[in-house]
Amino acid sequence: MTPYPPARREDIVEEIHGHRVADPYRWLEDAEGEATRRWLAAQDELFHKATDALPGREALRRRLAELLGAGSVGSPVWRGGRRFFTRRTPGQEHPVLYTAGADGAERVLVDPMALDPAGTTTLDGWQPDKEGRRLAYKVSTGGDEESLLYVMDIATGERVEGPIDRARDSSVAWLPGGEAYYYVRRLPARDVPDGEERYHRRVYLHRVGADPEADDVLVFGEGRDKTDYYGVGVSRDGRWLTLSSSQGTAPRNDLWIADLSASPPERPALRVVQEGVDAETGLYVGRDGRAYVFTDRGAPRSRLCVTDPADPGFETWRDLVPEDPEAVLSDFAILDDLDRPVLLAGWTRHAISEITVHDLGTGERIGAVPLPGLGSIGGIIERPEGGHEAWFGYTDHVTPSSVMRFDARTGETTLWAAAPGSVEVPEIETRQVSYASADGTEVRMLVAARPGLSGPRPAILYGYGGFNISLTPAYSASILAWVEAGGVYAVANLRGGSEEGEEWHRAGMRERKQNVFDDFHAAAEKLVADGLTTPSRLAISGGSNGGLLVGAALTQRPELYRAVVCSAPLLDMVRYERFGLGQTWNDEYGTAEDPEEFGWLLGYSPYHRVRAGTAYPATLFTTFGSDTRVDPLHARKMCAALQHATASDVSDAPVLLRDEAEVGHSTRSVSRSVDLMTDTLSFLASQTGLSLLPDGDKIMSGGDSRADG
Repeated sequence: MTPYPPARREDIVEEIHGHRVADPYRWLEDAEGEATRRWLAAQDELFHKATDALPGREALRRRLAELLGAGSVGSPVWRGGRRFFTRRTPGQEHPVLYTAGADGAERVLVDPMALDPAGTTTLDGWQPDKEGRRLAYKVSTGGDEESLLYVMDIATGERVEGPIDRARDSSVAWLPGGEAYYYVRRLPARDVPDGEERYHRRVYLHRVGADPEADDVLVFGEGRDKTDYYGVGVSRDGRWLTLSSSQGTAPRNDLWIADLSASPPERPALRVVQEGVDAETGLYVGRDGRAYVFTDRGAPRSRLCVTDPADPGFETWRDLVPEDPEAVLSDFAILDDLDRPVLLAGWTRHAISEITVHDLGTGERIGAVPLPGLGSIGGIIERPEGGHEAWFGYTDHVTPSSVMRFDARTGETTLWAAAPGSVEVPEIETRQVSYASADGTEVRMLVAARPGLSGPRPAILYGYGGFNISLTPAYSASILAWVEAGGVYAVANLRGGSEEGEEWHRAGMRERKQNVFDDFHAAAEKLVADGLTTPSRLAISGGSNGGLLVGAALTQRPELYRAVVCSAPLLDMVRYERFGLGQTWNDEYGTAEDPEEFGWLLGYSPYHRVRAGTAYPATLFTTFGSDTRVDPLHARKMCAALQHATASDVSDAPVLLRDEAEVGHSTRSVSRSVDLMTDTLSFLASQTGLSLLPDGDKIMSGGDSRADG
């Protein structure tokens, strides 16, 4: 293989809070610069030369397409006798939004492929009005996630209005009658300082058909922090407005409630539920008139309280479902068409979902909802008008997304809607193992492998460890294909996530971020110690904050890992706040503006820890041209730094960059997903010795071609 493309090193060294910080590849921050374009073209040529001829790629591609052919189905949302749901059938590139009336006849409302046959348009969100007559929905194109908001007449399928731009991350809260709604919109670029166009949100009241620029009423947000995110909700009867505000992704929020029967919708008299408190709290007014308060205030694993919406101060909250010492409360639903009304509570216990049944009045636990297996549930859905049924999504490692129905009258759980595709899923065995991290903390991970295999195998270790996000069991074509071929796939539940509640999250953020990396290294060492793999057969993978994780891992412990896939990563933690949505994350990581916090960031920033002469693992960076969350510049700079520094031979442990246009940080079409998984898995297989060889329409395991060092 040819040497790496040339990349000039500039003598840029800055003095920051007493530290001399070098940044030799700053020129790669300019995506439009001619030098960057030439460098990217050369990297693309190198990537294809290294990966296009890898053995087993076409068999892998076919198998991944088969596994994704299971499709998906979403839980129903009920409004006015109608149900709304998404479904993706075999051969479809994106989920399609449907509605069905009382007769059960289904009708397409939004099909992204009908809007854009190229497959680059995605459905970002949707919300029917309270009567089921109008639908607000958001779409974006090219992966930029810059949602355009539309309203549709459900009976005719015709657009009533739109697009309203700058509606990214906007919730929509309809008032009764479907003529008006609250929503969130950014200020126009002309009204904000240069460089702050992605911030400065406001809450507005919009009347359907009105000019959003001239007629929308500003309800909230003036004078608050530019990074604030807002959420709005209106109770089913239209009386109560709830409004929340959080600074960026901080794990705390302010919360207000307004009685719309006592103040006009344009000028709601907001009353404080929580303000200036280090906790996350949400409030929902039920059909019984009680306010249900979901909070981690005084309860890191969360609890459910009740209060009077007219007097919702903290001192009035009464525990209905108290904090559990082990499980994390995740969701609830109310079923009241019963002699004894009940509340369903969703939990995750060490990343595995469960649902319990409680007396609605007292909170007493009186039962449990049967689940199909050890997996993950989606949101628990009830009918807005009440009832005795609930619906929830379910998935595990071998079960594509399905919808279950629970009948509180009989206590039975039944399959309500299966994934539409028929697919042969391989037999795999998943077990949860515990291990000790560097400081003695017990951490868990799920390990999947084919039954009956023994001895060290090629393995992938995946992690995330941030932003209070849990990694729970789910159907994954990439996991199934890897395990079917004879590999081991492990998912570590690292600190920084929410698998064990908010304390677990905070143990992996800010000055404690190194705990996340230590947990990950310890997971790798556990896999080796248990004889499941060896360092020469162990790959690691992560994206976004997980890309930061594996970037830190490969620079801190390069000898522990054979190969790395680092996707849409944060890697320059000195300058991360200057790009993408970085300023919304400084509560999670810390800010370079503060000398102490800058020290945390520089201490682990992967880009700044690259050392010349180190034998780094084979590394594949994947970036997405329309990513508006994490700028691809992080991967470009890190790739150049690693290619310059590594002592590993380019033909043995290459450092590669895969750059893809017209996709963003999140949702993509199925065919593009197959392409990406084919490239990443075949790269990892070639490095760890996993054979992907044709066997009919399957892939199968072969011997490990690498000797363990």
